[in-house]
Amino acid sequence: MDARLNLFDNPVASKTLKHFVAAGKALADDLPASTRELVLLRASQINGCGFCVDMHTKDAAHAGETSTRLHLVAVWREATVFTDAERAALELTEQGTRIADAAGGVTDEVWANAAKHYDDAQLGALVSVIALINALNRLNVITRQPAGDYQPGQFG
Repeated sequence: MDARLNLFDNPVASKTLKHFVAAGKALADDLPASTRELVLLRASQINGCGFCVDMHTKDAAHAGETSTRLHLVAVWREATVFTDAERAALELTEQGTRIADAAGGVTDEVWANAAKHYDDAQLGALVSVIALINALNRLNVITRQPAGDYQPGQFG
């Protein structure tokens, strides 16, 4: 599969990606790394972004995440390997990613559950990470970025 647009060679897309990468780095220390990678992976699965699924699976594994947990992210509700905090983050990710599927967006119940496990700064980071990965997923899906060649740490 060939990409419709080379995001790295296109001056506007490249400039935008640099800001997205900077935003991601700015949020890196505000959530546990494992939670962040699980959130990035789950949103990417929902959005069908092969490039990001490839990237975040490999980055998480490289950082020490187990293959069992990575394989079970798509079915996290039925899996016993996630903490209550991770479950709250994954539920917030799903509702925040599937906004169009529910007229009310993220429910008060899901928000309250996330707030039980994360402080205000972490909630801000969680919401920002969810919004950021959804934007990146859309860039990649629209331009059909191919998956499979990513190497951990490739983008710094």
